[in-house]
Amino acid sequence: MGTTTPYIGLVGIPSGQVTLSDRRTERSWTVDLAPFRLGALPATREQYAQVTGERPSTARGGERLPVETVSWRDAVVFCNSLSQQEELTPFYGFDDQGEVVVSEPSAGGYRLPTEAEWEYACRAGTGGPRYGPLDDIARYRGNSGERPHEPGGRLPNPWGLHDMLGNVWEWCCDLYDPDVYGTYRVLRGGGWFDEHWSCRASVRRRSHPTFRVDDVGFRVARSVTD
Repeated sequence: MGTTTPYIGLVGIPSGQVTLSDRRTERSWTVDLAPFRLGALPATREQYAQVTGERPSTARGGERLPVETVSWRDAVVFCNSLSQQEELTPFYGFDDQGEVVVSEPSAGGYRLPTEAEWEYACRAGTGGPRYGPLDDIARYRGNSGERPHEPGGRLPNPWGLHDMLGNVWEWCCDLYDPDVYGTYRVLRGGGWFDEHWSCRASVRRRSHPTFRVDDVGFRVARSVTD
């Protein structure tokens, strides 16, 4: 395990409401959200190595690139390990079969955002599919050189969050559609290899919680408990 606790810059997100939609099922639903905190940037290779002692990423580049080739379960383990390093109550637990459960819903430890939190934070009060011109805010197939880039190199959204679109897809806490896809989890945001239509605030993707690929990472969140 890593021995140095990394600095995680969190942005305070106000309470509010967001309406999500799914093109496959043609349904929409509205979610009320309490205040929470969200990483200003996706987790980096350096942070991941400091917490876990591992370097799973496959793309060429330095330690400040977003960590990728990490599964949903890897991201959950990172959150719990970082919580323990900071002496916070871990958000996640594991049952007798090793499956992840939320054991402390009100815990102050690190976690993945829900997809409603993610989309609400991504939009940051804006109403369109993106919070700015795509080339100004995101690394996607049209400008990435087909590789990831250091987070923070493009303009943030109005709430100070960088790379919410493009660079790497981000795991969210939620199951995608358990009746149809079982344990598949939600991915949001689009990545460096995606065309422009995948880099929109409303786009939903899904995959198995053990899936790893070179354009999928995550950013951390924390509940406001005080």
